[in-house]
Amino acid sequence: MENKTQHFRNKFTLTPKVVVGIIGIILAIAILTTSMFVVDQTEQAVVLRFGRFQRTVGPGLQWKLPLGIEKNLNVPTQVVQTMTFGYQTSYPSSRSLTVSSRADEEARMLTGDLNIIDVEWIVQYQISDLAAWLFNVNEREKTIRDISQSVINLLVGDLPILSVMTSERTNIEIRAQQNMQAIFDSYHMGLKIVTVKLQNIVPPVGDVQDAFEDVNKAIQDMNRFINEGKEGYNRQIPGAQGEANKLIQEAEGYAAERVNQATGDVARFVAVHDAYKENKEITGLRLYIETMEDVMRTDKAAGTTTLIDKNLENFLPISTIGASAASQGGL
Repeated sequence: MENKTQHFRNKFTLTPKVVVGIIGIILAIAILTTSMFVVDQTEQAVVLRFGRFQRTVGPGLQWKLPLGIEKNLNVPTQVVQTMTFGYQTSYPSSRSLTVSSRADEEARMLTGDLNIIDVEWIVQYQISDLAAWLFNVNEREKTIRDISQSVINLLVGDLPILSVMTSERTNIEIRAQQNMQAIFDSYHMGLKIVTVKLQNIVPPVGDVQDAFEDVNKAIQDMNRFINEGKEGYNRQIPGAQGEANKLIQEAEGYAAERVNQATGDVARFVAVHDAYKENKEITGLRLYIETMEDVMRTDKAAGTTTLIDKNLENFLPISTIGASAASQGGL
């Protein structure tokens, strides 16, 4: 047994060659593992050689000088990052009071008409130049926060409170994005502002908010009354206009009828007059006969036809004669 143990020790005795081989293997593994790195699809990486910027690389498996000669810093350049102002989505338990106090301080602003208002907003940005983002500005997050707060305070301070809360919200967002981008470009921060979005805009809690809510309620009531008045106006005016148009059309039709009738009467009278001038006796007799037909037809319809002979003292019983003739004819 002892011979076997001695033989095993002699077989695996560390010689200089073995030591060198082990060191070589370890060195090769170290070189291999420290000379490559992976960049995610949403990232870019900068490569530093002894702390100095060398190059920027994109997604995939990348190579660098091993053993700490070159280092890589991966940054999510394809991700839109969001910063909140005036409120926090989460509060760390150890810093809850500090975070809440900072949020209140960011939100509280003075408007152009000297009213106090709480404004909450978000800024979304994307890294556009990785080297500039990493090396041109220290305390990047604090710089973004300070510049954003300064720009929003300036814009809100130029407007009355009602405009900030209603009609000028979109304009504030657009101008804030433009102004922030101009300042960040002047600092060569290497970021692009994607959007600036105002969230809640309310007066501070307390008497100010209660008074403002009363004013806002009065404005809403005023707008409601105006809308109701417009609705009644739109309901009544078209009906009145339609009735007026109907009366106008009826009057115009009646006028046209009377004019046409008068024109026809005039034309008929002129024709009779011309015929009378051509042959007075015949035309006169014809007119007399036509007139007597009209008179007789009218009186007969009324049942009052009576003829008088100027040479007799009594009336001629035309109506009786007509009735008798009709009864005899019926028999």
